[in-house]
Amino acid sequence: MKKLCVIAVIAIFSFASVNAQNIRFGAKAGVNLASINGDETDDFDMRTSFHVGAVVEIPLSDKFSVQPELLYSSQGAESKFSEDDFTFEEKLKLDYLNIPIMMKYYVIEGLSLEAGPQIGILLAAKAEFEVEGESEEEDIKEFMKDFDFGLNFGAGYQLENGLNFSARYNLGLSNIIDAEESDNSKIHNGVIQVSVGFFF
Repeated sequence: MKKLCVIAVIAIFSFASVNAQNIRFGAKAGVNLASINGDETDDFDMRTSFHVGAVVEIPLSDKFSVQPELLYSSQGAESKFSEDDFTFEEKLKLDYLNIPIMMKYYVIEGLSLEAGPQIGILLAAKAEFEVEGESEEEDIKEFMKDFDFGLNFGAGYQLENGLNFSARYNLGLSNIIDAEESDNSKIHNGVIQVSVGFFF
């Protein structure tokens, strides 16, 4: 993973030096529909949250560009159990600093298809429980892995004034549970992101 980061950074700076005059900087924010997939996750539903961060678009040609991003992303999942007068709710809150490196192909002017790898750095992990109106929050970061790796797939549309819209799915490939702290459980992130951004 470290080698991948180094190669990606070198490639980005190489492209940047060649196309410096055409680089565009921007910002984006939007909605996360986050979930977890894997062992014993059937009872969990999507958690609605958000992401926000900065982007850089580096043109490689008229059709292709590379877009590194730096995003704060609130992820996780939630579940709810209710029977008669008893209600139990659980929220898994996972906060990441995500670094996607998206390759963009412009199908027509403004409309792009996007795909690329993503590395996530876990900033915080908490489990929130609520039983009959009484809530409690527990720090579970020690049970989670510090890094996540996944692939993004999506599409975007960009207006001439810099306003842009995008939607993507992050397919988590890494087991986010620390193997030493689990019974060989394997759980992966999955996040649908809908974003609005602006290039300056």
